[in-house]
Amino acid sequence: MTAPVVANLESLLGGPRDTPLLRFSLGHEYLKAGETVKAAEQLREAVTRDPEYSAAWKLLGKALTDANRPGEALEAYRSGIAVAERRGDKQAAKEMSVFARRLEKTLGDGGAER
Repeated sequence: MTAPVVANLESLLGGPRDTPLLRFSLGHEYLKAGETVKAAEQLREAVTRDPEYSAAWKLLGKALTDANRPGEALEAYRSGIAVAERRGDKQAAKEMSVFARRLEKTLGDGGAER
């Protein structure tokens, strides 16, 4: 099921429908397929195009965590928390805070290691 969805979404890249939502959706599909690097690339593009897209920050953090890039994931979560708090998205901020704390523990020093 994911392959046809990915192909359809990829066909929209570079066109008038190439929006942060398209990049988020494609990143989500790549993540479901286990393609964490491709997912992170698309999600990073989503937040580049719309830095206030808290859901994209959250999924970017997950993709980077799954890609074994905990330092980058922590940075994504921290950016996402700031966005979510500005937008009043308390649930997203709370969820990303939990994920960030887990990564801080994993990194052992509050995230200074990268």
